[in-house]
Amino acid sequence: MAVLITGGARSGKSAFAERYARSIGKEGIYVATGQAFDDEMADRIRQHRLDREKQAGITWTTVEEPFKLAEWLQAYTDNSHSNSSLQSEPHHSRPNAISGNLRGPVVLVDCLTLWLTNHLLREEEDPSVQLSVEIDKLIAAISAFPLPLLLVTNEVGDGIVPSYPLGRRFRDEAGRLNQRAAAVSERVFLVTSGIPVDLRSIAFRFEEDI
Repeated sequence: MAVLITGGARSGKSAFAERYARSIGKEGIYVATGQAFDDEMADRIRQHRLDREKQAGITWTTVEEPFKLAEWLQAYTDNSHSNSSLQSEPHHSRPNAISGNLRGPVVLVDCLTLWLTNHLLREEEDPSVQLSVEIDKLIAAISAFPLPLLLVTNEVGDGIVPSYPLGRRFRDEAGRLNQRAAAVSERVFLVTSGIPVDLRSIAFRFEEDI
């Protein structure tokens, strides 16, 4: 089950995602997509890790995956499927999942827009990189993921139009990525000023969609 959590900068979306994770599980995998390009970003990443370690009610394992997020999700899915056939065997003979049991942990990805940024910058340097292919792989991996999957992303299209081409492309690609991620997510939350809103519960529906 995928849950998409979106919002602006400092809207409280990551805090809400972590609290949501604590409400549904006691073990979590925090998949971080950010890269420390400078000292300020490195300090921010370090502080986030320390904050997670202090949280009560859930134990976090951090995975840093700035590029191969789709591959990581798919590999975990494949491992879960192979383990599921062993449920009838004695516990001591079964391979451990990351959580130490076959049910697995809650997985929290923070965030999709940093992952998108990484691929956009790589594509700028290497024209052989195809962003559309990477996004297709990611959406397929999200759709197939068998465990609770929380996806944090950013709403970047509500401000001014960027003055440079790469900025405009990032805004457009982020909007399209969010739409596709929302389409395959069971729940979608918008967080504004620390207040989460369940968008699916209030979404307008055309008659043919009912």
